Amino acid sequence: MLHDIQKTLWSAADKLRANVDAAEYKHIALGMIFLKFISDSFSARRAELTRRFADDNDEYFLHDCDDELLAEELEDRDYYKAVNVFWVPEGARWEALRANAKQADIGKRIDDALAILELENPSLKGILDKRYARAPLPDGKLGELVDLISTIGFGEDQSKARDILGQVYEYFLGQFASAEGKKGGQFYTPQSIVKTLVAVLDPHQGKVYDPCCGSGGMFVQSEKFIEAHGGQLGDVSIYGQESNPTTWRLAAMNLAIRGIDFNLGREPGDTFTKNQHPDLRADYILANPPFNISDWWHGSLEGDSRWVYGTPPQGNANYAWLQHMLYHLKSDGRAGIVLANGSMSSSQNSEGQIRAAMVDADVVEVMIALPGQLFFNTQIPACLWFLAKNKTTRHGEVLFIDARKLGKMISRVQCELDDEAITRIANLVKAWRAGADAETSYEDIPGFCRSVKLAEIAEHGHVLTPGRYVGAEEIEDNDEDFATKMNALTEKLGEQMAKGTELDLLIRQKLGGLGYDF
Repeated sequence: MLHDIQKTLWSAADKLRANVDAAEYKHIALGMIFLKFISDSFSARRAELTRRFADDNDEYFLHDCDDELLAEELEDRDYYKAVNVFWVPEGARWEALRANAKQADIGKRIDDALAILELENPSLKGILDKRYARAPLPDGKLGELVDLISTIGFGEDQSKARDILGQVYEYFLGQFASAEGKKGGQFYTPQSIVKTLVAVLDPHQGKVYDPCCGSGGMFVQSEKFIEAHGGQLGDVSIYGQESNPTTWRLAAMNLAIRGIDFNLGREPGDTFTKNQHPDLRADYILANPPFNISDWWHGSLEGDSRWVYGTPPQGNANYAWLQHMLYHLKSDGRAGIVLANGSMSSSQNSEGQIRAAMVDADVVEVMIALPGQLFFNTQIPACLWFLAKNKTTRHGEVLFIDARKLGKMISRVQCELDDEAITRIANLVKAWRAGADAETSYEDIPGFCRSVKLAEIAEHGHVLTPGRYVGAEEIEDNDEDFATKMNALTEKLGEQMAKGTELDLLIRQKLGGLGYDF
């Protein structure tokens, strides 16, 4: 049902896009969906309050309530703030915008509505993108988009409304990533990768940090995971950073619509040179930094305190990201990072030495090789690094998992890890971490996973590619010797060749009967 709504909405919205670039249109469409949700939530809360004020069995019941008192109470912002609903002044409400959708100045009206919202709700300051008056859409298209988004009904149940919006938002983000091609993945990590990171890290409480948070998908998935495991929204506090100003706003909106408290820093900025959370020490870090960035270095980074294991090469930021995250972990914190496969084996410049220092310091916990074609925008094969500041078990060992065969194709060009595969990986890591005394004990599986001592990793030049350690998959052996097997196979081949000759003859006869001899 919801998926049908998403598909219908997307195809209609995409049609309205005309010749506008997907990257530009994304902010127009998602900003408007956000505005509709805020307005609907406000209206739903207002209707709920009106009912409750008149119900003498309700704690909100107002004795001797007349129209004047009712109007006054409905304007009390604390009623809205108490349930994470933003205050929406009259001029910014969706009904007013919809009524004027066909006016030539609808773009300016939307910008004005966003400006009022920011003024009335300090937590939204700077995150609403007021670009509608100059939106590069043909005449009338913006009004049509208002009409289209008016068809999304969020209903009165706040938790359901948030869920509907969250899913519509995620679906749109994914579709935009696909439409944008190369650049899309800069802000969107495929859901199955995020789910895998979250399932393995198992965050329950504390500070969660993403130093390159894109549209905030890691945070959303963490909150979903916690709620699914009996926790409460708010059991974790969210810290993020993002350099792209429009994506930074997108992340803030993505979190605000779900009622998640967050700190994305004072402003968008480069994580290395304008670190927004210099004193943060997180319980969990989840990140998908852009792969192999070559223009990240700045002279001010020379001798930076984050480079504990060695100064990263100026031509590739992979090992800068890894060390930045280790630096920001609490003493018992864990990190999960998506990186290009080259990070596991590269010896260019100082990368080999930094990796060796990290392995020898026993901060590398689990390495996972991923299937190809998981991303919308790049065919570069990727892997997952899991780091631990201080391991509680399995000292001096690294778990290698080769998950390349676990992918399932969901379209001609894209693959994903399904829930079954993710659960298998997460359970395996959990059993391994629990150590030998656990009820479900861990065992190496040839071709899939193996726990390896640091000395063996050193023998392999500190290369961390799982395929090098897990070995070949065991093939079931039925104890027949080679000669017996070969005899059986050649006998079968002989039978099939004889059958082939028989069929050739039959085809010739049939064609001959029709007058086609050859």
